Amino acid sequence: MKKIMIINGVNLNMLGIREKGVYGYLDYKGLCDFITDKCKDLDVKLDFFQSNIEGEIVNCLHGCYYGGYDGVVINPGAHTHYSYAIYDAIKAIAPIPVVEVHISDIHSREPFRQVSVTAPACIAQISGKGYDGYIEAVESLLE
Repeated sequence: MKKIMIINGVNLNMLGIREKGVYGYLDYKGLCDFITDKCKDLDVKLDFFQSNIEGEIVNCLHGCYYGGYDGVVINPGAHTHYSYAIYDAIKAIAPIPVVEVHISDIHSREPFRQVSVTAPACIAQISGKGYDGYIEAVESLLE
């Protein structure tokens, strides 16, 4: 059984409250439940972490290395666009594969959102597939 950490960054605790037309109607617990339910028939153990604090996300990534995780799915939220600390942490935990996920299509949004400084450290980026992007990311880590 593979062990995968799902990391959600800044403002994702506000799902279901902020910009429902962009981020959907599920709250954060609903997102975690959705992912758990959709992955229940896969041979995977999922753990979830959310923080609005960049350093806590970095510490979680480091913990994935020491905790024997087989993969990470990360939605850094707004940290995507400027956090070289998260980029470095992803690179530091190699060879653990990391997939970046975004609920919205960041490539069709405001110019500042179209740039991801964290994606180059990841094996893939999934953007604009809503909550299903998380499922696609988990499945890609199981291949």
